[in-house]
Amino acid sequence: MSTPTRLEGIILGGGRGERLSPLTNLRAKPAVQIGGKYRLIDVPISNCINSGIKQIHVLTQFNTTSLHRHIHRTYQFDIYSRGNIEILAAQQTIKNNNWFQGTADAVRSYWDRFENMNCSHFIILAGDHLYKMDYNAFFQAHLDSGSDISVAVKPMPVETAPQLGLLQTDANDQIIRFVEKPQDTELIAELTQEDQGGDRVLASMGIYIFSKEILREMLHMEGNDFGKNIIPQAVSRHKTSAYRFRGYWEDIGTIQTFFEANIALTHEEPAFSFYDKEHPTYTRQRFLPGSEIRGATIEHSIICEGCWLSKSSIRDSIVGIRSVISENVELDQVYFMGADLYEDAPPQGEIPLGIGSGSTLRRVIVDKNARIGKNVKLINERNVAFEEGDFYTIKDGIIVLSKNAVVPDNTVL
Repeated sequence: MSTPTRLEGIILGGGRGERLSPLTNLRAKPAVQIGGKYRLIDVPISNCINSGIKQIHVLTQFNTTSLHRHIHRTYQFDIYSRGNIEILAAQQTIKNNNWFQGTADAVRSYWDRFENMNCSHFIILAGDHLYKMDYNAFFQAHLDSGSDISVAVKPMPVETAPQLGLLQTDANDQIIRFVEKPQDTELIAELTQEDQGGDRVLASMGIYIFSKEILREMLHMEGNDFGKNIIPQAVSRHKTSAYRFRGYWEDIGTIQTFFEANIALTHEEPAFSFYDKEHPTYTRQRFLPGSEIRGATIEHSIICEGCWLSKSSIRDSIVGIRSVISENVELDQVYFMGADLYEDAPPQGEIPLGIGSGSTLRRVIVDKNARIGKNVKLINERNVAFEEGDFYTIKDGIIVLSKNAVVPDNTVL
């Protein structure tokens, strides 16, 4: 019996996510909250569901507890849909006593399982990118091209080149050269194609389609990473095509890109929006009440469910679920993630969850369950680019409060 021409999804749960710390200190990178109520993992899973891909496998390794919990609570297919999301955590076996050594090694570690899947192709996805894509259109383009492997690509600013995989194509969009994260400026200049413009390069989005047979073969090659090892080898061995994606895409790799991607959601016509009735982004249903707003002034901001906002000023900011904002608080370009629970009253002597009265925050990311006291000023007064403190981190001039952070009354930063 022949295998049907069918696509299944493999989502890579990410590495340590050190560049996104402290947000990744207690959770996997795909479990980081975005947009006030979503998590990054919701993006590729929702893209799969909206594209009709209902057999999804998520490979995880670091700080997985909240990621696993979110997936289990959010994505429950009924018996009629024949859908399934399977979590495949790093494990030691008789054949292999190492943890995942890279993106390709993660897939290789579970190849015995993938080999038996009733599909002809796999789409390999990252769990920490922000975009919307119709994977069916990508798959059809792959089949039409007659390629063994297809790589989703997008023109990107040349200054981002050292963080991305760069490639060159011929007139038929066949990839003829691939270099992962080049650091040499002369090499980057060589990889800049005229049709991309002088200040842009053609970059891999880290999204690949393989036929099962070719993926099996390539995983037997040396190397543990798709970008560093597998794709560069594939270019010389197999027909490898570029699929040009025209929409918004962002690799949420640093605090700066994370901050900018979130604040951009508050713009009147954002390049990316979660508000799309045709292609919704799914997340956990929490059944929270509507937010109560008592005299707050809100401009170009997103207020999520279950919040309590007193008389305050909120501009270009995101206020996450169950947030408590007291009187005379000013938020300007702030991503306040909210809280995991409601608190009737704080323990004796402790600062309540939320933001105390008279406080000002500018260009700040506040992780969940923060307790910010009264008359606090988090404005990067000294204009510091990078700094580590007891309850905060500054990266690229952006103040980041860790999960469960406590900021005493009258603190000025």
